[in-house]
Amino acid sequence: MTRFPGKEHETFTQWAISRGIQINGIAPARIPGRGVGMVASRDIEENQTMLTVPLKTMLNTDTIPARFLARFPEGTPKHCLIAAFLTLGDSDDGGEPSMFKDLDAWRSVWPSWQDFADSMPLLWPGHLRVSNSECQDDDETPSAASLLPPSASGLWNSFAKQKQQPAEFEIGYEAHCQNLLAEQEKRLMTAWDYVVAAFPDTDWETFVYHWLVVNSRSFYYVPPGTEEGDWNDAVSLVPWADYFNHADDADCLVKYADEKYTFTATRRYEKGEEIYMSYGAHSNDFLLVEYGFYLDNNHNDSIYLDDILLRQLSPQERKALASESCLGNFEVTNAGPSTNIEVAACLKYMLRRDWRRYVDGQSTKAFDPNTTIGIINDWISAYLKESTDTIDIIQSTLRAEHSQEITEPKKWEHDRLHTLLGRWKQIKQLCESALEQPSDNDESC
Repeated sequence: MTRFPGKEHETFTQWAISRGIQINGIAPARIPGRGVGMVASRDIEENQTMLTVPLKTMLNTDTIPARFLARFPEGTPKHCLIAAFLTLGDSDDGGEPSMFKDLDAWRSVWPSWQDFADSMPLLWPGHLRVSNSECQDDDETPSAASLLPPSASGLWNSFAKQKQQPAEFEIGYEAHCQNLLAEQEKRLMTAWDYVVAAFPDTDWETFVYHWLVVNSRSFYYVPPGTEEGDWNDAVSLVPWADYFNHADDADCLVKYADEKYTFTATRRYEKGEEIYMSYGAHSNDFLLVEYGFYLDNNHNDSIYLDDILLRQLSPQERKALASESCLGNFEVTNAGPSTNIEVAACLKYMLRRDWRRYVDGQSTKAFDPNTTIGIINDWISAYLKESTDTIDIIQSTLRAEHSQEITEPKKWEHDRLHTLLGRWKQIKQLCESALEQPSDNDESC
């Protein structure tokens, strides 16, 4: 059952309306297990516009005062600029006036530092977020198991060596949605370098807090007249719209046009029903690292077999896959293994001449479906072993904690361990489902 989230949300709603945000039939509500979300305050019909947020109310590099932006060199990440303004901008009183002088009503409904510390692996204790990140302190956890999934940590408990770096395989491709925590920490530290160069006395924790606000609550935004660049940096804070929780199949059309964001119902909603928007087609590992949650049911969930395959592919085989644009990002989804995994499996048993003819669609003579699926299943089984090994580690830790008094700090760690355990169980199920799927003998590599 949903309930009214508190007076600060009513104050923020009035703040939003006073600045030109149009709200039609929706309201924030506290939802068990998911914090605050958006619900229908009355019945809403299909194709009804529920929310309109004009550009002038958004916080991005088009609306932050130019005098503040001028303190930073060209090329400073926009994510960094917004977080820096939230951290420092209110103290810059000179120059032109800014409508963002008073953000207290908006700030009051943001997550607290503790909310982020509970949910975001970036802020977890070192032994819970062991990864291949350059920001990790090896002296703190020299032999700790990696409890984060490999897509987040870049590490494997079932491999003999820790701290495996992609460079050792001479990968030569851009990995998608892998090494997620290392990439996030790299973006944060890059932003920090820009900020302390412009404002040396900036408080680290205050900046990190605002960097996470932007990271977890921003919307995609490319300023008019500019080219699309790194999607990680095409960001804007959109007040009041940040109440929407995420669902991968949300019945809400989100559109930016004519200097405004509009949110339109794509089906009928009944009063009290939660309304979601989609943050994008993301795996649960991505959602955990970037937003601090994952979905119980996620049609876009996936794992990557890159670390497993790269250990079994010779340099010549990697070169052959690269020549067919099939090297890397070996993804397994709920629908099964990606095509390039099958391409790699065929390469393991076919003569190179036969393999190229098969990949080019010239001949299926060399294709053996049972051999192909057997190789693929061996790779997936290696990921399944990683999941069972790590589940055992987490469960052993929880059993040991259960025998001790649960203090408040221990409770927070207990909850994080349960979060990780739930995620690993999802990965185990994804692996098991992939192993159970029959192969399609009619498809070529």
